[in-house]
Parts: sequence; C-alpha cells; structure tokens
Amino acid sequence: MKPLFHPSLVNDPFDDPGVYIDFLFEKRAILFDLGDLHLLPPRKILRVSHVFVSHTHMDHFCGFDRMVRILLARDKRLQLFGPPGFIDRVAHRLASYTWNLVEYYPVDFTIIASEFDGVVLRSARFHCRNRFFREQEVASPTEDGVLLDDESLRVRSVTLDHRIPCLAFTLEEKIHVNIMRNRLLEQGFPVGPWLTELKKAVLRGDPDNGLFRVWWREGGTVQERFIGLGILKDEILRIVPGQKITYVTDVAYSAENVSRIRDLATGSDYLFIEAMFLQKDEGRARGKNHLTACQAGTLAREAGAVRVVPFHFSAKYTGHGEELLREVEDSFKG
Repeated sequence: MKPLFHPSLVNDPFDDPGVYIDFLFEKRAILFDLGDLHLLPPRKILRVSHVFVSHTHMDHFCGFDRMVRILLARDKRLQLFGPPGFIDRVAHRLASYTWNLVEYYPVDFTIIASEFDGVVLRSARFHCRNRFFREQEVASPTEDGVLLDDESLRVRSVTLDHRIPCLAFTLEEKIHVNIMRNRLLEQGFPVGPWLTELKKAVLRGDPDNGLFRVWWREGGTVQERFIGLGILKDEILRIVPGQKITYVTDVAYSAENVSRIRDLATGSDYLFIEAMFLQKDEGRARGKNHLTACQAGTLAREAGAVRVVPFHFSAKYTGHGEELLREVEDSFKG
C-alpha cells in the first residue's frame, strides 16, 4: 500500500531542524519547525497548510519570513502552532515590516497563529488586507493535546523542558483506506471520482447500512448504482491502521521529558529526534539541555518506533556525522 505521508528532513542533520511532510493524493503538506527553508523550492512551500513550531529559538523560526514572502499576495490561509508567547512573536515579526500597500491586493492572505500551554489553545488572526493587525482572538481547551483534528488525521503535542517550554508533535493518520484495484475490476466497478468520496465516507465513519452512490459517465450520460457502504468496504477496500510520525527536538534528558516522549512516540513509523552530542559528551549535552545520540536511539527503541531519523547534530562533530549516526543506530538496536 502506498503511504499517505511522505516525511523528509528539510536540511542536512548539521543544519537547521525541520521536517517536511508531503501528502500523497492531496495538494498540501505540513512542516515541523520553521528554520532555514532555502532548500525547499517555492512550489513545496506553497503546499504547506500547517506549521508546528517547537519553540522560537532562531534556528527553529527564522524561516517564517521566507514563508510569508512566498505566500504573500496569494489566496492562502496558513495555520501556525507554537508554545506560550508564540502569538506575540508572530505579531512582532509581522509588525517589523511596512504594509501600506497590501489593502490593494486582490486576495487576503491570512495567518492564524496559535499557542499551546499544555491545556488551552489560544489563537489570533492576521489578515493581509488589514496590514496584519492582530485580531479575532479566541481560546479553547484541548483534549489529549490535540492541536489539529480533521477528517483523516490529527496532530497531538506535549510540552517538554528546554529551560523554556518546547513542544514535541506527533502526526497520526486515523486509518489508512486502500482501494484494491483487482477486486474493483472483478466486481465490475468503474474507476472514477466516486472512489475519493467513498474514502471520505469511510473516514467520516458513515454507517455501514447506509447506501452509497457509485456513479460514472458512459456514452455521454451519467450512470449510477446505490450499494451498501458495508458491502463496498468488504468487497473493494482494505482498511488498516494509519501512519504515525513523531518529531522531538531541543529537550533535556530528564525523567519527566523521557516519560512524555515515550508516550507521544509509542508505535511511531518514523521518530525524528535530535541527537546533538555523542554519549562521551553527555555532560555537555546536559548543560545545554539536549539529547545525546545514545539517548535518542534508546528513546526510539523504548517507544517501539519502526525507524529513527536523527538530526540537529552539533557543529563540533562536522565531518564526523557517521559517529552520531552509528551511536543512534547501536542504541536503537539495543
């Protein structure tokens, strides 16, 4: 089966952190962290609908300006999520520019910035045509750290300690619905847009005893049949658990952080996790509130991750990245 999510590091492991997740069959993507984006071509940035920022140290947030520059004057809504104080920081970045001509733009590019304190999600809007003034502020409680919940996926977050609140994120596909083309042809069903609607009906949780419209064009006219949703699920679909991708960076190796990371990352298909120092430099890692490669690999193993992708290597190991990779892999394998 083709996976829905296709994740990759934005930069080399020695450069700014960030993970770009492209969605198969959908014209959208999400980003974990917003560091240097110059390796992402504009066409990829234009696909981004949501950005989840762990914290606003420069190497995790400096890409904000490039993203706004590319999306400006486009009919686009961008949703940003970050830790406490995040809305103020977005407002300050936007206020640092002069916006005296934007009210004449033909479309209203809008930024929705949200900050999560572990319990409550607060949001504000910034409309291009209103010179990005802060407005429409709301606050709502969250359940189980869920920041985003739509038809096919959810994104959850936990707060970790980096001497400041630092968010970790996990993206979960609720279920994966795959069309079995051989069964489709055997049953005499045509390929067409109705299959997309069928997937949506399953993801919505529509009742199996309800009728579903199968339609197609034939000889210039529309043909249709109404079939029980449960029958279609049994005959032509394969439904399996969805993907899970977790992102953890800039975190001290403390008992509380370790517990929260394990809970968040349990069963991840991908665990992207920082590995800034070698274990021999554990004292330096502790002083800077970062993980060692050994600790990163151990956390991945204990969380039952299928694969671990380390990043955010310290520049002190430039030219010796293979040592960090090897230490992560050795600890991951136990």
